[in-house]
Amino acid sequence: MKASTRKRLRGPDAPLRAWFDAQGWTPAPFQREVWRRYLAGESGLLQTPTGSGKTLAALGGPLLEALAIQAAGARKASKARVGSKGDAAAATSPAATTKRAATRLAAPSVSSADELSSEGRVRPPDARPLTRRTRARAMPRDLSLLWITPLRALASDTLRAMRTPIEALGLDWQIGMRTGDASARDKRLAREGKLDALITTPESLSLLLSYPDAGPRLSTLRCVIVDEWHELLGNKRGVLLQLALARLRRLNPQLRIWGVSATLGNLDEARDALLPHLPTAPTVAGVAPKVLTIDTLLPAEDERFPWAGHLGLAQLPRVLERLMSQRTSLLFANTRSQAELWHRALSAVWPEAPETLALHHGSLDPKLRAAAEQGLRDGSVRCVVATSSLDLGVDFPAVDQVLQIGSPKGVARLLQRAGRAKHRPGEAGHVVCVPTHALELVEYAAAREAVAQGSIESRPAPRLSLDVLAQHCVTLALGGGFDGEALLDEVRGTQAFRALDDVAWRAVLDFIVQGGQALSHYPDFHRVERDEAGTYRVTDRRVALRHRLSIGTITSDGAVRVRLLRGGGLGAVEESFIGRMRAGDRFQFAGRTLELVRLEDMTAYVRIAKAGTGTVPKWNGGRMPLSSTLAHEVERVFDGTHHSPELRAIRRLLDLQRHLSALPAPERLLVEWVHARGARHLFVFPFAGRHVHEGLAALLSLRWGRRTPNSFTFAVNDYGLVLSPAKAVELAAEDVAALLSPEHLLEDLRESLNLAELARRQFRDIARVAGLLPPSLPGRAPRSMRQLQASSGLIFDVLRQHDPGHMLLALAEREVFAAQLEVVRLRETLEDCSRRQLDLHPLKTFTPLSFPLWAESMRGQLSTEDWRTRVQRAAAQLEKRNRG
Repeated sequence: MKASTRKRLRGPDAPLRAWFDAQGWTPAPFQREVWRRYLAGESGLLQTPTGSGKTLAALGGPLLEALAIQAAGARKASKARVGSKGDAAAATSPAATTKRAATRLAAPSVSSADELSSEGRVRPPDARPLTRRTRARAMPRDLSLLWITPLRALASDTLRAMRTPIEALGLDWQIGMRTGDASARDKRLAREGKLDALITTPESLSLLLSYPDAGPRLSTLRCVIVDEWHELLGNKRGVLLQLALARLRRLNPQLRIWGVSATLGNLDEARDALLPHLPTAPTVAGVAPKVLTIDTLLPAEDERFPWAGHLGLAQLPRVLERLMSQRTSLLFANTRSQAELWHRALSAVWPEAPETLALHHGSLDPKLRAAAEQGLRDGSVRCVVATSSLDLGVDFPAVDQVLQIGSPKGVARLLQRAGRAKHRPGEAGHVVCVPTHALELVEYAAAREAVAQGSIESRPAPRLSLDVLAQHCVTLALGGGFDGEALLDEVRGTQAFRALDDVAWRAVLDFIVQGGQALSHYPDFHRVERDEAGTYRVTDRRVALRHRLSIGTITSDGAVRVRLLRGGGLGAVEESFIGRMRAGDRFQFAGRTLELVRLEDMTAYVRIAKAGTGTVPKWNGGRMPLSSTLAHEVERVFDGTHHSPELRAIRRLLDLQRHLSALPAPERLLVEWVHARGARHLFVFPFAGRHVHEGLAALLSLRWGRRTPNSFTFAVNDYGLVLSPAKAVELAAEDVAALLSPEHLLEDLRESLNLAELARRQFRDIARVAGLLPPSLPGRAPRSMRQLQASSGLIFDVLRQHDPGHMLLALAEREVFAAQLEVVRLRETLEDCSRRQLDLHPLKTFTPLSFPLWAESMRGQLSTEDWRTRVQRAAAQLEKRNRG
């Protein structure tokens, strides 16, 4: 080795830099900074775009530390050998270790079965293969590294990525995975403490904490790495992880915690949620975001009205042409239904072997998803139609391009998906956008502007989720028990429960012990006992089994498994969809046309249909609201000049909107009062997103009805809302301004909404997280959604009648306001509307902006005609009237 090379490889990170040199790479400054800070004993948050080398940045510090420990152990062992002290000292010196590491790293990678065990434990090439008996007798290892990931698929990918440097560095580590997809063998190794590094999910970590021996096994941890922290931050999974991390910090106060996050609008809050005990912890900035170019498949002809032609599948020839222009592509859809439709459409015209086109979404069987992922890695799949199931950092360097069907609805989502192509450091990002209707072209132009300005959405973290806290308490009571006062201090050390008061804490303890006041007479809700020493414990084996089966915060509508009559599983669809079908009916799922044979024990047995088509399942919650960041940019772009290719393509549409009414603008609130088709319609365009507009429509209906008794129908989209009174009324600008007043918001919302029914629906998910709706025991038929709804509804009614102050009832109402109605954003929207100039336009016809809202309101009307047919006919009439 040259002198210059030896000099360059000095320092604590020399082994890693030697490996980088062997690969022809150079460590990025942010990678070396994270390594340095880790070795100095610091915790922190790394913020860097996907594909920039974040895995090696986070993993490098623990690997270097492990190498140093291993080298020190080897030196100690060598000195103990009689007659070989001098030779051993020379052989294990740092310089010799570095030299041997560099030589080894430059050699071909170890890949044979004789050199690498299936769990990732690296053996020296000259070591004899470990037999099953030898491995079983191996001494337990001290778990050093815990890697937490939000997705099971990402866990598998991370395991593969970690094996390469561990193997090359000659580190005597055994690594494994503990997730829902892990093998029984991996789960056993994790439970028996025979791993040095463990990759897991928040739910599986909580499951580990539920065992009495978890404390001693996890107290040896040196580091916890939380990958894709931005995906956990804004939901209850992140709250559950905050509580688990607080327990790990209690077990080892010297524990180092590092988070890895993509770009966020609230990075400081993300750091404080991850490291609430270290308010001055560093945030390390990675590389600058990729240069992102957005290319749009523009329609061949200008569309005057958004619903005249539906530019979705009409774009199929252009999409196919783009797919064939590159070797490998990811085609992202926003919903599972949309992904199924596009996969079916592409299958009908796919010019290559059918197996080169794959489908990937969260409702498919894990084996099908894994096959699609492997096809991307090895190049056997040319295109995968996917949803957000592939948004996160699964590494696919071979993907050449990304296409986005429809609006991404958020800037961060577009950046994340664009980063899936050419997933390598230094590569520029590129995404091809495919509009499904004309106004989405405005959203693409707005997204380009937002990316250029660096405007990224924030993800606020939930606070005081008492259902999650109750679940965590039962977990710890099962995992050896806890002292109430000590756990209170621990819980208050998290950001999520920093404001937890004594009253709420006593309510949580009372709930896990007896279900609360109203449920205290039902033994099924007595899960935790307090012993003579004051320790809270779980002693009932049935409670223990049911709790471990229900750990986690992911709730969904009732799922029915789909299995081939002769073959394996395909995935799951919602019970509400399959429940309406009869034997012999066909539906489209998992890229196949299936025929229902029978429905039995929450399993749909199907066969492949020989011919014909079928309906595509629809999953609740499929509509993705426009983020506030992108919505504000859309409004600003509407008012700008038409320089972007997207706006030039719909120039006549925008000119028509300006001619008939006006274009939206940030300083004006556009309102259209339309008398058309024998009715009056009030259109308001605050550009606040679908969820906010739903609450706003209910609020305006109440206030308008107070002034003039009437009945109203309404519809909303991401741009605005429409209210249609049953009785003819007149309306002036000052009337609209009064309706939009921010005063008395909460009182009016309570009166305008059926809050009890909304809370009842929200309560079902809360009850499942809190443990009031335990799953069926193994061997028994799973409970249907109808049964779960009946059970949660009964408990809800009992609590409202006999314990109206129950903590879960208050939580349900609070979450309705926070999550469903987004009351904070609603108040901000009303205050924003009151500051703007109200721009009211009385009209005799619908405009390009109001027409989609009117079309949406037509969905609920009874007719012998299909909704799409009626809308297209109305669009054609409007286009003909305004042609010129």
